[in-house]
Amino acid sequence: MQLDGDRRAYQPGEVLSGSFRLHAVEGREVGPVEVSVLWYTEGKGDEDSGVHHVEVLTPGEGRSDAGAGGRFAVSLPRSPLSYDGLIVKVRWCVRVRAPVAGWSDRVAEAAFRLGDVGPAPGAAA
Repeated sequence: MQLDGDRRAYQPGEVLSGSFRLHAVEGREVGPVEVSVLWYTEGKGDEDSGVHHVEVLTPGEGRSDAGAGGRFAVSLPRSPLSYDGLIVKVRWCVRVRAPVAGWSDRVAEAAFRLGDVGPAPGAAA
């Protein structure tokens, strides 16, 4: 997976775009590919998550493409912003999930930051 411009930091309202390509699926049927933009928390206490955008790209019936791929573009929300706190961290990523016949789902993620909130004092970024 590749984010356009190799960027890893975005502001709310900006468009996040990129592309992906599936490798090593020769002779295997590829099911609908799910592209999602999501956030999740890490740290103490209960972990939380949310999905901002989901797009399902359906290949042709019975398609078995070794070079199957696609593009995505989504306008980013106003919140929650990425945050590196002492107790909790908010992370954002793009996830591509592709079911491949006879194999486990192929999953790739690309992390990025939303907003420019600095780390909490004393937190390791």
